[in-house]
Amino acid sequence: MFRFRDRELGARIFERLKSLELDIRIMHVCGTHQDTLMRFGLAPLFRDAGIEIRQGPGCPVCVTTPRELEEAILLAESGKTIAVFGDMMRVPGVSRSLEAAKAAGSDVRVVYGIDDAIALANRGKELVFMAVGFETTAPTTASAILSRPPPGFSILCCHRTIPLALKALLDMGEMQIDGFINPGHVSAITGTAVYDFISRDYGMPQVVAGFEPLDLVMGVYMLARQIRNGEAKVENEYTRVVKPEGNRRALGIMDAVFEPCHVAWRGFPVLPGTGLGLKADFEEFDARKKYEEILSGLDTHIGEPEGCCCGEVLRGLMEPDVCSLFGSECTPEHPVGPCMVSSEGGCCIAFRYGR
Repeated sequence: MFRFRDRELGARIFERLKSLELDIRIMHVCGTHQDTLMRFGLAPLFRDAGIEIRQGPGCPVCVTTPRELEEAILLAESGKTIAVFGDMMRVPGVSRSLEAAKAAGSDVRVVYGIDDAIALANRGKELVFMAVGFETTAPTTASAILSRPPPGFSILCCHRTIPLALKALLDMGEMQIDGFINPGHVSAITGTAVYDFISRDYGMPQVVAGFEPLDLVMGVYMLARQIRNGEAKVENEYTRVVKPEGNRRALGIMDAVFEPCHVAWRGFPVLPGTGLGLKADFEEFDARKKYEEILSGLDTHIGEPEGCCCGEVLRGLMEPDVCSLFGSECTPEHPVGPCMVSSEGGCCIAFRYGR
């Protein structure tokens, strides 16, 4: 049943989808799209229209690797103040979480943004901000670095970028994907042109969609129409927010501070050019260089939690409730992996709405 305002229009779009006689599998790359899909009961309606929608690596907390989390925990336990977004607190590490480190006496602070972290550093604290997120949050980090924060401030940079991750998904060839629903928030910064190479080189239809239920329904319809017509291009359903050129000011700030680097994603190997590293002019704010001696004590290989299937969920190979730990050993109160912690994580969303 539709549970959003534009019921009549939504119902008409679903009727048109059914008339196309589809049998396709598409992937979205945004945790908010997954929330919309599940919260408003759209998934079974799409299945009835011959459309299977899989979730990809669209949760920034979820794709942050166990090693990066262990870096933050080690710095906290060495006496540094660590500032993080709330979703990172309860993500399990090898033997504990940042929340557990805080309970044991480490100084770990939840902040709403990097400005809050800088305010703490201005009080004389030696503080490390765990900078997590895609192109949506990277400009705020870059802007703060350009403002030259106090000497005690540094960032543990865990930022990642989306377009080349889509390429990596296709190159891995683990699953047949007929089209991508691209993320609206990320695309508001990047614009739509950054995805053109995916359609050109891989013949892949793509649509940038917003997050209201009708946005997602319309975005899927636009994508299905491309697939049915044998087209491969980038369309923009979210025109009220996303422009072809993106946010040029934000992109300029990012380019001034960051340079692409190779980085692993949870569930993925190292993906070339998908990370953001601080340029040489800003190395004084790079926690990995500033505290290199402390971090050198970490194991060279830090694996995933035993039995955790977050990697498969993030690559679209598994629905959360297929995991043997889902809802029993792994719950939001006692998570095994990050997908059950973050509000954008597929497992957390499935637990909230699928049950």
